[in-house]
Amino acid sequence: MKLHLLTAAAAVLLAACATTPAVSSGPGQLDTEGPVQVSWNDPAEFSEITRGRDRMETLRGTWVRELATYLRDTAAERLQPGETLEVELLDIDRAGDYEPWHGPEADDIRITRHIYPPSIVLRFRHLDATGGVLAEGERRLRDSGFMSRALTHRSSDPLRYEKQLLDDWLSRELGRS
Repeated sequence: MKLHLLTAAAAVLLAACATTPAVSSGPGQLDTEGPVQVSWNDPAEFSEITRGRDRMETLRGTWVRELATYLRDTAAERLQPGETLEVELLDIDRAGDYEPWHGPEADDIRITRHIYPPSIVLRFRHLDATGGVLAEGERRLRDSGFMSRALTHRSSDPLRYEKQLLDDWLSRELGRS
């Protein structure tokens, strides 16, 4: 009798797993607020997803949305009146990585070392007030010296290195701070 109940319970669990929709948020975009529009590819396809134990947060796109919101708000402050900016985040690999050889007790600890720099690949279009293209293209952002720099973001912010990378790009691209 116990064996039948156990088998039935296992079958129910397997069926639930098979019919549970994927957690991935898929491609997304922020609601349009102001002159900057930010969208992103499916976080399940980002380089970041191939590493680490925080797969669920990556699949949900939680930190991707936070980074996109930061980019939108920061870029909006740098644009001239009438200008717009469209940015698509194509790939993200966050600073740090997980090192499974430290054992199961360290499965959820992101180790930050120089060998794990942040990188972001994005596509953008910067338009003037008449809709003319001021600049556009694809950029591969990477900061190999990220640990040697003074950061403008709080040391407790888990996205501080990625935000700094975006700040640097915006300074180069828009030329204003």
